[in-house]
Amino acid sequence: MPAAKDIMTPAAKVITASGKDKVKDVIAKLVKNHISGLPVVDADMCVVGMITEADVLAAPATATVATVIGKKKPITVGPKDSTKTVTELLLKKKIKRVAVVDEAGKLLGILSRADLLRAKVK
Repeated sequence: MPAAKDIMTPAAKVITASGKDKVKDVIAKLVKNHISGLPVVDADMCVVGMITEADVLAAPATATVATVIGKKKPITVGPKDSTKTVTELLLKKKIKRVAVVDEAGKLLGILSRADLLRAKVK
């Protein structure tokens, strides 16, 4: 069974936001890149949250990402977690994507429902 690291989109290709970004800038990234959410990272590329279309729909355009995502602990997985474990997590938490991080919380990649589906047809 493949691990998260085997099917994730690597960090170098992941579009991210920072807590200081404005909601309007996140909306532009989502629309331009045809994605529905992205990880929020600090200056060290450690994941501090996830921001999604649902989060920004009702948020003021000038609000910062940090105020929208609040202080919730981000849901993440490790690179060696199995795709079965990741699938169960996404379904249980009712989320569409999860950040893959190292032991320090640094972003290694992102794993979405679409990635899991692609892995099933390979």
